[in-house]
Amino acid sequence: MTSTPLGARARARIEVTAAIKDEARRQLAEEGAAKLSLRAVARELGLASSALYRYFPSRDDLLTALIIDAYDAIGAAAEAARDAAVGEGPARRWTSVCEAARGWALAHPHEYALIYGSPVPGYTAPQDTVRAAARVGQVLIGIAREAHQGRGLALPVLPDELRPEANRMAADLAPDLPPQVVAALVAAWAELFGLIGFEVFGQFNRVVEDRAAFFRHAAGRLAREVGLEH
Repeated sequence: MTSTPLGARARARIEVTAAIKDEARRQLAEEGAAKLSLRAVARELGLASSALYRYFPSRDDLLTALIIDAYDAIGAAAEAARDAAVGEGPARRWTSVCEAARGWALAHPHEYALIYGSPVPGYTAPQDTVRAAARVGQVLIGIAREAHQGRGLALPVLPDELRPEANRMAADLAPDLPPQVVAALVAAWAELFGLIGFEVFGQFNRVVEDRAAFFRHAAGRLAREVGLEH
């Protein structure tokens, strides 16, 4: 079965939507998300504001589209790294995924800031962003799941006072994994983006010089904390 070619109107809409997003990303880099303006985007593209509103009815709709694109891009980078490391041990695959997320963030710092930086005043992310936001986390969970089903995991220590919360998180996120592993995964997910954020936002300046080596070591430590030892 052959696919039906897109009509001229559909192609034009795709092209204009891409141009709007590209200009919005340029403004993000220069002004920051808080100053993103549909009118300014329309002006730079030579469009009437009323025409742009047919693509994005509000600033928040445009922000949501950019946020989903950014989450999908870093998620795709993580998934590609996981797939490229097929045949490697779980810990090595984990580290490859972490390094891919870092690489994407360093190459796209303004988009990274949009999804992991300061909240945009007056904007609340809708449910539409959740699936894309979960992609990197799902890759990491998947690596732990494969290790649990295959070579096994070295189960982390779980304090008694954390067990109820670990049980709840496991039920929500990965019922097939031990609760102590899920708790460690959530902590590792937060620490991973903390490490990346420190580098992207300059907190490692005059502190860490060989940042690639430092990050690789830290990512390996996170893997061991989750229970990936091979």
